[in-house]
Amino acid sequence: MIRLLRIAFWAAVLFAFTMAVLPHPPQVPVWDKLQHMTAFFVITVLGRAAYHEISRKILLPALIGFGGVIELVQMVPALHRDSDWHDLLADIVAVVAALAIASLLERFRAAPAD
Repeated sequence: MIRLLRIAFWAAVLFAFTMAVLPHPPQVPVWDKLQHMTAFFVITVLGRAAYHEISRKILLPALIGFGGVIELVQMVPALHRDSDWHDLLADIVAVVAALAIASLLERFRAAPAD
């Protein structure tokens, strides 16, 4: 199961990066920030499940850094993409929310049953 989760995590990371750097990505009639939040929420959940042994203190900055790298790459003029710090903010909100929810679920699962 862990192997499958790790494959899904890296596939999601690759998909998100590819969509972010395509010069002409498919147009989806959904608010751009919602697309960012959905992608980073999914990546974070998969990352936490696939690499549970990695501390949230490492996962959090790593995923935020990934969002930052995407925005830096989008600054390359040849890509014809727009870098926007609001996109990074949406990524950060999604990562923090996903890790908070995962933490609550982990505590709930660890709580002794009465």
